[in-house]
Amino acid sequence: MWEQLFRRSARPSLSLQGQIREMLVDAILTGILAPGDAVPSSRELAKLLGVGRITVVMAYQQLTEEAFLLSRERKGHFIHPDVLQGRTADRTPGRGRSTDAEARTDWSRRLWLRPSLQRSIVKEDDWQRFPYPFLYGQFDKDLFPTAAWRECCLKSLGVLDIRMWAPDHITRDDESLIQQVQTKILPRRGVWASPDEIIITVGAQHALYMVADLLMREGTCVGIEDPCYPDARNIFSSRTSQVIPIGVDGEGLPIVAAMRKLEYLYVTPSHQCPTGVTMPLERREALLEAAQKHDLIIIEDDYESESSFDEQPIPALKSLDRNNRVIYIGSLSKSLAPGLRVGYIVAPPELIKELRALRRLMIRHPSTFIQRTLAMFISLGHYEAQLRRLGQAQKERHAELTAAMARYLPQCRITPVRGGGSCWVQLPGHISAQALAREAAAQGVLIEPGDVFFTSSRNTGNFIRLGYQSIPAAQIAQGIQALAQAVHAM
Repeated sequence: MWEQLFRRSARPSLSLQGQIREMLVDAILTGILAPGDAVPSSRELAKLLGVGRITVVMAYQQLTEEAFLLSRERKGHFIHPDVLQGRTADRTPGRGRSTDAEARTDWSRRLWLRPSLQRSIVKEDDWQRFPYPFLYGQFDKDLFPTAAWRECCLKSLGVLDIRMWAPDHITRDDESLIQQVQTKILPRRGVWASPDEIIITVGAQHALYMVADLLMREGTCVGIEDPCYPDARNIFSSRTSQVIPIGVDGEGLPIVAAMRKLEYLYVTPSHQCPTGVTMPLERREALLEAAQKHDLIIIEDDYESESSFDEQPIPALKSLDRNNRVIYIGSLSKSLAPGLRVGYIVAPPELIKELRALRRLMIRHPSTFIQRTLAMFISLGHYEAQLRRLGQAQKERHAELTAAMARYLPQCRITPVRGGGSCWVQLPGHISAQALAREAAAQGVLIEPGDVFFTSSRNTGNFIRLGYQSIPAAQIAQGIQALAQAVHAM
């Protein structure tokens, strides 16, 4: 039994001592070991598991201190008699549930919103096992600054820092991160803001959700790009049926007559999602003029602004705003690891005040430990270095991908971009993007069909998105060659 339990806890990320502790805790809390049961002596368990005795001794000592085990002199270790105190006595699965179909609650009748029915981007949970994952926005272990991030985590665990981030901040953010966003992050985009104009969010998507919650209701007219970021479209559509798609061109969102009736306009000018095109300065100025003329508020998602192939990227739309017409949304985790989930909003103080009150109802505030660690990461120059590293890597991968596409799939058309982590590709007319995705996956290649980005699933132009954030440059040509084989097979 002990060998089997130990194999279940065999995780490379844990030390042997940690695996033994996890094995015993799991066995206790799942009922395999009952209160009062004896456990093997440290010598006996070490022999059974093939580990050093001191490893078992240290694990037993820690579990005794945490009241999972009870040490009795000259008798050994036993499961603590009070270890399950306060837990439900009967843990039999399904106990007490009604089997009468008529007595079950009909949740479909109670749900007024069904987000699961919306068209969203779908990605394989186990995408890392595929040799050629051309996915956008995923983690790249080769680019993550592990040593620098670990250093900042350890610094944040110092006594004085713990006293700063550990209390409940209620509606406040970590002041050090607000300061770093104000002085280091926003000036890169030409944006200047006071602390009361900034709020930290759990990623850019959380920012969009809160903005929609405060400003939109049924009947509110909201303009979006077409194609567009699907989650933004779904968020707005859950508030109002008046979501108006505006087709983009080679310079992003055009100025159109439909803007006259809009109250809000969502736009990704730095790198349009998903085409990747950059809105030129002249059109940005024209868009701000239209916003002023038609009393329109612009929601700027500065998507991939930090990833530009140009030495002098175009300043953010917010930097040109003179009339508080732009709500600015950014992400801090996209350049590091999506799982960190850190974003921010820049808006007038009266709007930020309400956003803080709304956020309190949702989550109070994002993890202040992550905020403090990220603030330290930025202040020590690691974030700036990471942006340079990421920019160079993405520039190289983009060059590899476009060269491989020209060689193996010349019949496909790539939309030219000036930065970012993906390419927008139009397939030959007879190739179905969805069918190609299935055929390519069978050959180890993951791609993203483009239909989900369009408001209507009909006549979408047969596009796919090829991300190169999570695939090493050395594997790109082989991956495109494998994709070409899937195309030819069809």
